[in-house]
This record gives sequence, structure tokens and C-alpha cells, in this order.
Amino acid sequence: MFWESIVIALDGLRANKMRSVLTMLGIIIGVGAVIAMVSIGMGVRAKVQDSIAGLGSNLIIVLPGGTAPSGARIAAGSGTRLTLNDAQAIAREISGIEKVDPNVRKQYQIVAGNKNWITNVQGTSQDFLVVRNYAVESGIFFDSQDVSSRARVAVIGKTIADNLFADGNPIGQAIRINKSPFRIIGVFESKGQSANGMDQDDLIVIPITTAQQRMLGITHIHSINVQAQNPEVIDQVQNDIRSLLRARHRLSPTTDDDFTVRNLSSVMATAEETTNTITLLLANIAAISLLVGGIGIMNIMLVSVTERTREIGIRKALGATYQNILLQFLIEAVVIGVTGGMIGVMLGVGSSYAISAFAGWRTVVSTGSIILAFGFSIMIGLFFGIYPARKAALLDPIEALRYE
Repeated sequence: MFWESIVIALDGLRANKMRSVLTMLGIIIGVGAVIAMVSIGMGVRAKVQDSIAGLGSNLIIVLPGGTAPSGARIAAGSGTRLTLNDAQAIAREISGIEKVDPNVRKQYQIVAGNKNWITNVQGTSQDFLVVRNYAVESGIFFDSQDVSSRARVAVIGKTIADNLFADGNPIGQAIRINKSPFRIIGVFESKGQSANGMDQDDLIVIPITTAQQRMLGITHIHSINVQAQNPEVIDQVQNDIRSLLRARHRLSPTTDDDFTVRNLSSVMATAEETTNTITLLLANIAAISLLVGGIGIMNIMLVSVTERTREIGIRKALGATYQNILLQFLIEAVVIGVTGGMIGVMLGVGSSYAISAFAGWRTVVSTGSIILAFGFSIMIGLFFGIYPARKAALLDPIEALRYE
């Protein structure tokens, strides 16, 4: 009886092809929209995670300026500033640390021959590559000797190499940074854009002492990047850094920190929470289409029950039971949901790849979202098919046979 009911349900849908297709349309659009929206949300999350991971693994960032009791951030110039000695003390006195990279930065105009470019110039230590997860594609990176001698050497990003030296090899070439001459010794591998859309290849890195004394004329630094040995010691290292800097800056127990220590684990957790909320919001908006599709199924099934009242009466007169009639109409509703769900899955996956290809957005199609959307389409068909099926099964056979 079960397979016979399926055959009868399919025959009923084929008898009204256009009506069946239009009924499925709500389910198709709903399932496709859910998969596409979830894939966009997961793509955003993956891009943010990659961007944060690209900053460096097990990274702790120390910034000048503390946080007031009200929660407002204190300006970096309102108290004791971070110095190169602070960074050296962190590397020397705190255990569980792999590398320490102090840095300063400022935007300058770069001139190479008859071409010029405005970019960010960072003064860093020889440990920049390890801490910030960069790699040199050609040439070399400067060493501790270059840092101590305040050498005028520079390593440039791929964007600068492509724009200023499109026709030749930049290694060994001379550039002027704010009218000061520098020699290019290396070019970074491309890292692409960050999560906020910034070009990570649009930078120049020079020794921190060169930047401080020859370019900026300052004794303080803008931040300290600290790489912990593993994720398990990050919290301990963060607390040790805070205690050390408070002692070095001679802060009393009642005085607020004049610096801020952050680790990327908390940043990652916050970013994931935000992107998960966005993904859930997009999925819920798309799921409204599934609800509308379910209402369409109920509407069409009620029409079908009315049109087939005499048929139901004849079946009951020939011995069809309540369960037989109920199963027949339930299967029709579920077949609409299953067929619409399958087409919707193809539409959703195709839309996700199309968005990625033509809009340039990163999308991540997950098996979980496909299973969830398809399962929901089946439940929608079952839920909204129960009332029409029960109404058909409860029809009195004598009244049904009299129905015109």
C-alpha cells in the first residue's frame, strides 16, 4: 500500500504539472536561499579567521594607552609610552615567549625613478617574519646587525614591487622614503587582503632603529608583538607582561595600566561570535521563504482535497481506510517538499559558487547547511500536509459521493 500510495501521489502531481511546479517554487527558493545565505556567512567567518591567523600564531599585542574604569581607552600619549627597552625586557625576563617584535609605523611617499607610491612604512626587528607570519619571496630579510647599525635597507610588499618595479627586479634597487635613500634587499610573498579589506602587501619594512632615529626622530615605539610558545601559555604570558610593565612604569596598585595587552584568542572569539550572529540572521531571513512555501503546500493540498472529494468517496466505498487516505495525501505533500528541496539544494550550491565567481565574495558551502535545509523542506511538507490529509481522511463516504 505504501508504494501504491507513492505512485498515486506522483500521478496526482503529474496531472497538474504547472500547479505542482508553482507549489514547489516556494520550497525551491527557500532551500536555495538558506544554503546561499549560510555559505556567505560562513565565508565571512572563514575570511576573518584567516585574516586574524595571518597576523601571527599565538600572538599577544601590547599597545600604549590603558583603559579607564569607565571602559574608555586612555590616549597613548597621555602617560608613559612603550619603549624599545620595554620590548627587550619582555624578551629577556618572561618565560614562555618565542619571539618579540617591537614596531613603529608611519605613512610615507615612496619614490623609485620617475614613479612614486604612498604606503605604510613599518620599523620592526629581525623577528618580524616569524611573529607576523610573513615570508620573503625573493632576496633576504635584514638581520640584527642591520638593526644595530641603523642600516638603510628595506623589504617591500608585492603591491609596491608590482607598481614601482613592474618591468624589472627590485632587489638591489634604490628608493627614497620621505627623501631618504634606502636599498631594497627583499620582496615579501603575497598575503592578499585582510578581513577589513586592507592590502597586506602594500607595506615597506625597515629596521626599527632606522625608523626611530633616521626617519621619525622618536624614542618610543607604537606597539610590541609577542609570540607565545604555544596556546596553553598565552594567558600566563599575558599576565606576566602586564606585571612586568607595571613594575617598569612604576605604577602603584591603585593606578590604572598605561598600556593595553591583548591576545588574538579573545579577538578570534569575538569575531566568531559576531560572524555566527550574522550567519544566523541571514539563515533566519532566508527561512521565511520556506515558511511561505509550506503555506503554499497547505493551500494547494486543500484545493486538491476539494477537487477529489468524489474520488475519496469512491475509495472509501471500496474499502480504503482512514490511514490509506491520510497516507496518500501526506505522501503527496512530502513529495512536493522532497522534490522542491532537491532542486533548491542544487540552486543554493550553484548560487553560492556564482556569488563567489562573479561578486568576488568568499563563500563556504557546508554539508551541514545542505542537510539542514533539505531536512527542513521535508518537515515543512509533512507539517503543512497533515491538516489537508486529515481533512480528506475524515470525509464521510456518502457525503463525498454526493459532492458535485
